[in-house]
Amino acid sequence: MKQNSSMEIQDFPLWAKLKERRAVLSFDLEITPRCNLQCRHCYINLPSDDQDARSRELTLPEISAIADQAVALGAIWVLISGGEPLLREDFSEIYLALKRKGLLVSVFTNATLIRDEHIELFSKYPPRDIEVTVYGATQETYERVTRHPGSFAAFTNGLNRLMESGVRVRLKAMALRSNFQELPAIADFCRAHTKDYFRFDPQLHLRFDRDEERNAGIREERLTPEEIVALEQADEARFSALQKGCDTLINEEFTHIGCDHLFHCGAGNGSFNVSYDGKFRLCSSLWAPETMYDLRQGPLREAWEQLVPKVRDLRSQRREFLDLCRRCPIINLCLWCPAHSWLETGEMDTPIDYFCQVASARAAAISGGKGR
Repeated sequence: MKQNSSMEIQDFPLWAKLKERRAVLSFDLEITPRCNLQCRHCYINLPSDDQDARSRELTLPEISAIADQAVALGAIWVLISGGEPLLREDFSEIYLALKRKGLLVSVFTNATLIRDEHIELFSKYPPRDIEVTVYGATQETYERVTRHPGSFAAFTNGLNRLMESGVRVRLKAMALRSNFQELPAIADFCRAHTKDYFRFDPQLHLRFDRDEERNAGIREERLTPEEIVALEQADEARFSALQKGCDTLINEEFTHIGCDHLFHCGAGNGSFNVSYDGKFRLCSSLWAPETMYDLRQGPLREAWEQLVPKVRDLRSQRREFLDLCRRCPIINLCLWCPAHSWLETGEMDTPIDYFCQVASARAAAISGGKGR
């Protein structure tokens, strides 16, 4: 495996136990990077008519074979995502193939392409849930984000049809510069439609293809740390949970002084991701080449039993990272992780100032303005 010059892999006894695991609980399956929208913040979307991307997408037989291998490892749940998965002409066949294997199936969609065939499919063979992102509560804001005229009408029509069908729909929102002023209305819209579930996400990933022009646009859409905290404080349930967890979220015991391991998250623990072109990854955000495995060239079990332990045992020799991130008592409030570090800098062990600022602002808010 290709190694970053500032990192090394060492023997770590814990990972010998990984080979003894009997169950993979879930996996994400990105069946296309293509999308019919061009959202300002998206880290993966390619044009819907991108023939090169289409030619590299996993075929139905390839998806079926990977799913068989996942089930053999103990998988019980799969999330179908994209891009926009409904762009695949064989979406229904993919969905049914996964259902027939006994998997619980969830779907991420923007809902703009919902047609009669999808309503019939989901009504007859219900998904675990369908999650839809709401980019705006008005046409002006929604289409400012999607940059696609007519998308708001298509979204509302598709969402209404899903809701009327009785399928379990979950709604979420991305907190962007382009919809910031409308976020309270978006929250009201979501809660009115799905009273049991709503969340918003202020973390905008940079592009997996490292497109600098698109990345510049994503950075422009990021909210300031102060704006993120203000949003969280305005959400009574969310901020109350943060306040109640203050003693456990800001804690000197979270520091990992003397530990040079990169990964302290759950990536590769009970779940994995498969990209549209068959790359195995520990999570959907992890695109560093040395952390991926080509499932078109080898079996899933080899990736799970051999690659995962190696990646989980990656270590850093970067002094700045070890002195700053591994000594930080508010790491649980931070957006930083090796995957996002790579997307930001091309290295998996680089501190990111913006993430530090968000964590500090959160810490100051939940500790009554004292900060760290």
